[in-house]
Amino acid sequence: MTLAEHVAKRIRELRLGANGGGGLSQEELARGIEVAPNTVSRWETGTYKPSVQDLDAVARFLGISILEFFPESAKEPSPEVAALLRAAKQLPPGDVAELRRFADFKRAERLYKAKVNRRKGSTLSD
Repeated sequence: MTLAEHVAKRIRELRLGANGGGGLSQEELARGIEVAPNTVSRWETGTYKPSVQDLDAVARFLGISILEFFPESAKEPSPEVAALLRAAKQLPPGDVAELRRFADFKRAERLYKAKVNRRKGSTLSD
């Protein structure tokens, strides 16, 4: 399975698992992130590949980390991020959450661009 296929599958899984398991329709998600409903459908089928910014919008709307769209191996925190969050302990909780979100976004951006921009046959294990 390619990373793009994995991301497509996760968008659907996370959408359907939202609202405490009650799920969201594609239309509800699209309305929440201000895209056309057929865009969400095309992301889930892999017809369109969402940008990292699109994934961030979906993650924020669902209240999850952008890394939830990636395989488990991508979710392991780096020592640098852990050190950054330890150093930020004195900040208000909202600021710490935003720092974590930014660090996750930058990591997702690097992972996604590296894998999705490769030739079409790349897999998660590349």
